[in-house]
Amino acid sequence: MRVGRLTKAHGLKGAIKVELYTDAPERRFVPGAVFQLQVPTSSSWHGKTIELVELKWYNSHAVAFFKDVPDRDAAESLVKAILWVDQDLAESPDEEDAWYDHQLVGLAVVRDGVTIGRVTLVDHLPAQDLLHVKTESGDVLVPFVKAIVPAVDIAAGTVTVTPPPGLFEELPDEPEPEPEPESESTAEPAEVAPVEAAPVDTAPPADQPT
Repeated sequence: MRVGRLTKAHGLKGAIKVELYTDAPERRFVPGAVFQLQVPTSSSWHGKTIELVELKWYNSHAVAFFKDVPDRDAAESLVKAILWVDQDLAESPDEEDAWYDHQLVGLAVVRDGVTIGRVTLVDHLPAQDLLHVKTESGDVLVPFVKAIVPAVDIAAGTVTVTPPPGLFEELPDEPEPEPEPESESTAEPAEVAPVEAAPVDTAPPADQPT
């Protein structure tokens, strides 16, 4: 079972920051705990285990000290390594509504009573966990939150989902609104009264005095 990932060297004495994949670090990360390392085959740590000396907390970040990691150079050679421990597959977490990855992988994903896929992987991210669900149309990433995954039934082998629209299917494009037809005025033009010309005085002018 994955319990952590080494992310960054811390200081000069071989300490390494740890991204925890366990809700019980006080049980998993105790002095003397031994972890299997997942590293590239080209790494000098490939095929080896590593023993914890101490786990400390700095500004809410977990920082680990390991045996045979004496300095920063050695710590940097372990960056991105994933820590694994042996796990009894029959064991369940002590917390309510908590499951190990191996318990979730393979469960049928049910929506409205219909199986739509299966869980293939659990991805642990800083913000939230994601379930990788394999469906007929491809893989879907489902946020592992109560609003979207309201029920997990290990005995029945199912995960119930209530996804928002568009998570498992493409939504149809909304049609563009049709332009409104131009309104034609039906009012008749106002009647304009004829203008009568003023009468013209055609009488001869009066005699002018001389």
